[in-house]
Order: sequence, then C-alpha cells, then structure tokens
Amino acid sequence: MGYIEISHRNPMCMIFLIDQSGSMSEQIANEPGRIKADVTKDLINRFLMTLVINCTKEDGVRDYFHVSVIGYGLNVGSAFIGPLTNKNLVPISEISDKPARIEERMKEDGVGGVIKTKFPIWFDAVADGQTPMCQALYKAKGLLEGWLSQHPNCHPPIVVNITDGTATDGNPLIPAEELKNLKSTEGNVLLYNIHLSSRSATAIIFPNSETNLPTQCAHLLYSMSSPLIDYQITYANKAHGMNLDKNSRGFVYNADPVTVFLPMDLSDCIL
Repeated sequence: MGYIEISHRNPMCMIFLIDQSGSMSEQIANEPGRIKADVTKDLINRFLMTLVINCTKEDGVRDYFHVSVIGYGLNVGSAFIGPLTNKNLVPISEISDKPARIEERMKEDGVGGVIKTKFPIWFDAVADGQTPMCQALYKAKGLLEGWLSQHPNCHPPIVVNITDGTATDGNPLIPAEELKNLKSTEGNVLLYNIHLSSRSATAIIFPNSETNLPTQCAHLLYSMSSPLIDYQITYANKAHGMNLDKNSRGFVYNADPVTVFLPMDLSDCIL
C-alpha cells in the first residue's frame, strides 16, 4: 500500500514512550558498562538529530514531522529538557532550534582515527520510580486524538515504546488496542515496542510469531505491537538484507535498539 506524501502542509506525528523506571539503571545485555537509560538517551537524541538533518533543505528545516517524547517512571509527561521542557508535540524546526545543550563526542573518521563531533541533547537519562506504561499509552492516545482531528489525512502516526519491564499500573494491552484503533484516512496508528533486557539471550528482531519469545513480558509487548506495513517490509528486506514477511511485527527483544528504525526510512514519503 502506498501512503500520502509527508509535507509541511501535511506533516507526520511520531511519539516516543520512554520507560524511566528505576530498573532502567541496570546494565543492558551485550553492552558491558552501559545502562539502559544511557542507551535510550543516545538512541533518542541521535534519532532526533537524524530527523533534523533529513528535514533540512535550502530554505531551512521544514516541519515534515511533529515529535513527542513522553517519559514514564516517577512521573508521566514530556521528557524534553531545556527550552522544550513540558512541551508535548513539537515541530521538528523547533526541536532543531532548541537543544538543551551541545556535547562533544568522539567519532571514528573512517580511516582509522577519531574526530570530535557536536552532539545535540534534547533528552537525558532518567531512572526512578515504577513503570506506569498504561498512563503513558493513554497520554499518547490523548495527544493523537488532538493531532488526528487537525490532520485527518496524515501518514499513519507512529508510536515507539521503549521499556525493560512490565507495566505496574494495569494491563497495557487495553490502552495499546485503544491507541491502535485511532486512524487517519491513510490507516491506523502504528505501535512498535523495543524491549531492553539485562538478560543475555539471542536477539529477536521483528518476529512473525511469539514462538521463541523467552519471557512473559516479551510475549505481552509482542501482542501489543502493530504489524510492519508493506513499504517497511520491502525497504528493510532490500536495504538491510532482512527476511521479513507480512506477519512481522514492530517488536525487537534484546537487540540493538537502532534496529527498530531500520524499516522506517520515510524518505520516499517526503514531498
């Protein structure tokens, strides 16, 4: 299925739900010395930076996307820091203009050396409290209800939930289904889940069944996840040599979180 082109007149909405519970201070599997909250911090900031770059044209940053980052732990709400604190859906041009700070990072230069690069920060690592995932899903639902009333013909919004555990405030399948039932004229809201784990186990990327999932939590998050859509499957298979099929769901377990973004190259949809 083809989708309507994304433009500054018909932008797309992306929402990240970020588990900020106390267990996010635990080390992540297969990355010695790194905790889940830090991995998530780098993932979100790098994605935002990439999105800014992709939306930058000769006349500046075009608002092809509006983005929300919702944290859930001790509190549930906007996880942006700095000038964007407490803001919910933010156009990508404003994100570009208002990082909280710029960090210097070392990056391989491709010829055996390293160079300093500037790395904007909009989101920090937090690990405190329980896991009110249901509240976060309902928060996303409320934001999308407002968004869809104003953008009824948009590309289906995408929600990415990044968590390491089970909800402590109820059954998240209920708000997840309510969220996925929202739709634009182009299709239903898409909910994808990244399960971060401290347990050493084989990575599972976009499974087409729950047969090999190792934990009850993984089974639940798989059940919550939307199937990947046709162009995502085609792109992932062609560009990244994956072997996905029509039953593959937007769920990854114990894998590099970046993998969840591999099928989400939206460049062909941008006007």
